[in-house]
Amino acid sequence: MDLQDKDLIPGDVLPVVIIGNGPSGISLSYLLSGYTPYLSAGASHPNTLLHSKLEEQAHLSLLEQDLEYLCEGLEGRSSNPVAVLFDSLLLPDGDFGSDHTSPLEWRYEPERAVAHLVLGRGPPGGAWHAMEGSMLTLSLANWMELPGLKLKDWLREKRRNVRNDRATPAEIASYYQHYVSRMSLEQNFACGTTVTSVTREPQGQDGAPPCWRVAGVQRRDGDESGDGPVESDLEPFSVLAQNVVLATGTHDIPAWLGVEGESLPFVCHSFWELEAAIDRGELVQSRDPVLVVGAGLTAADAVLATRHFNAPVRHVFRRSVTDPGLIFNQLPKVLYPEYHKVHQMMTQQQHQLTPEPPGPSSYPGYLSFPRHKVVEFRPDHKCVLESDLGEQTVVQVSKALVLIGSHPNLSFLPENGRHLGLDQKEPITCRRNPIEVDPFTNRVIAADGPGLYAMGPLVGENFVRFLKGGALAIACDLAKRQREESEERDQSPDSLMDRWLDQRRGLCVLES
Repeated sequence: MDLQDKDLIPGDVLPVVIIGNGPSGISLSYLLSGYTPYLSAGASHPNTLLHSKLEEQAHLSLLEQDLEYLCEGLEGRSSNPVAVLFDSLLLPDGDFGSDHTSPLEWRYEPERAVAHLVLGRGPPGGAWHAMEGSMLTLSLANWMELPGLKLKDWLREKRRNVRNDRATPAEIASYYQHYVSRMSLEQNFACGTTVTSVTREPQGQDGAPPCWRVAGVQRRDGDESGDGPVESDLEPFSVLAQNVVLATGTHDIPAWLGVEGESLPFVCHSFWELEAAIDRGELVQSRDPVLVVGAGLTAADAVLATRHFNAPVRHVFRRSVTDPGLIFNQLPKVLYPEYHKVHQMMTQQQHQLTPEPPGPSSYPGYLSFPRHKVVEFRPDHKCVLESDLGEQTVVQVSKALVLIGSHPNLSFLPENGRHLGLDQKEPITCRRNPIEVDPFTNRVIAADGPGLYAMGPLVGENFVRFLKGGALAIACDLAKRQREESEERDQSPDSLMDRWLDQRRGLCVLES
């Protein structure tokens, strides 16, 4: 949608603007478009306590119920209670691989729709369009789906056979883009937009209440050249909103180590740079190993991709291989054999200060450095590593891949949104310093005014299966506020006078 063509009258205030068009923004748009979850008649849930609570007011939609009450006693893999609740309703016993039918039914009730606008830099799907297309996703396919469209069914239409329960990032990105079209949400999405500022507008001279102003630029369709859009291709926009939802994700800015030499040409910070080097034949041409820094899944993908081309690997990470916080120690071996293989490599072929006599190796060319960090990259392609005991090792490498996560781009907020985090002195990150929100409404605690929400990775929710809970929390809170405002209007002196006059007119008609 082109914002220049949209019927936006200057001074009009939109009820909701969502910044970010990934799965977080899409799932919230679905709920705000009138799609409403109810307890299905005759449905059951394996959690009998939750089921009995739902049956108490089965005539009400989930948007009208007390989420805090429904969340009591629930446990799951998310720290956000509404995320655990909604996941339990969409995928009952999902952690146990159960295929239990959801007790929810979705009804389209257009009278509940809330006008909203979803802003995103690329097509619907967000960062999934920029992820690598060859690897399988961590999550099972049904964990990645959004309400109303089964991902497995959609995949079967695209593939001849679905050999496993996981999909590639390219398939997931295509699914999210198709979902927006299938659910007729396109009119709410403005793609090619970059938000440059979000500010609080004071009360107007005409008595209009304070609101938010969202400003930015939109790239005109068809005007992008090979060198990217030039300034004349970008149209500025500015919209007013009663509520703003931060749903940008955290994949915008790769994290750096902050060590000397990190900006040298052979040091990379994204997986696609490795793919580009592979395409140029650089891994085959050099006998020196590739250094991979990090112990997450992207780092594991880099190890697998590098070894596929028989290039030696030196793998550096801060944690111990037995650390329960290590992601590999949390994944079932049967479902994730390739990551289990990387964990085996990390465990069985560790660097030793006192080399043992050479023997047969299960993984030739691979060597891990647990509980180590990089302290320096040198121009001669040497990297200085240091253990947690202070012992240093120098390794010669062809290329270094620093894959330690990423940060969100919140440049449109003062100080990049630091004042919104749990620790206001540190930058916003998904794991260590998410935006602090109310757990049952997702309202931002330290916002400059009412009506600011955050969801998804910005509040520490990295998995699609759980970020949908943030959409439910926000949609419920907006619906509750809407009901309260309606009741206040009904109790205003003017409204009471109008009702009194209507009653008097009715009596006069009866008397006559």
